[in-house]
Amino acid sequence: MITDIKKWLKEILNEERYLHSLGAEEKARELAERFGADVDKAAFAALIHDNAKCFSVAELKQIIKENNIPVSELELKSYKTLHSPVGAFIAQKELNIEDKDILNAIRFHTVGRIDMGLIEKIVFLADKIEENTRNKDFIDKINRILDETENLDEAVLECYDATIRSLLDRKMIINPQTIDVYNSLLLKLNK
Repeated sequence: MITDIKKWLKEILNEERYLHSLGAEEKARELAERFGADVDKAAFAALIHDNAKCFSVAELKQIIKENNIPVSELELKSYKTLHSPVGAFIAQKELNIEDKDILNAIRFHTVGRIDMGLIEKIVFLADKIEENTRNKDFIDKINRILDETENLDEAVLECYDATIRSLLDRKMIINPQTIDVYNSLLLKLNK
């Protein structure tokens, strides 16, 4: 099945996004082993997390509209994250995935959500720190945090910090959900 999925991904993704997906799969497998999650589930979710990434914004919006996929008005304006809800929809409808951990990991790998589950956190991090296409300095920083704290939440919080700073620097819309997750993690870690 994985061979078929990889073949399918190679057909629908560009080369860089395909390499990113393979890197995310590998990183998710490593993180799942380290933090006691279902390795196959985490690796599979990471492998297919960007299945809708190469769709145009118009295609993403059309799929959302035609299938009544729940997204906020602000999400519709923040086009870089639209592939997440569409990707979860495609995983469910085209790949017959029913596992909520996998679907949630795909759906929330960009914006996240408060109280993400273990698989969600692993895929969220794997997306940001896979070694095929991501920035080595950032990967090293997150790996240092994981080594020092052995805490996924600390690493996820650092990813949110970097994302928020980047969005501010580029004067881009910040989804309130991103701020809510950041605040939630901050409160949780500073108890």
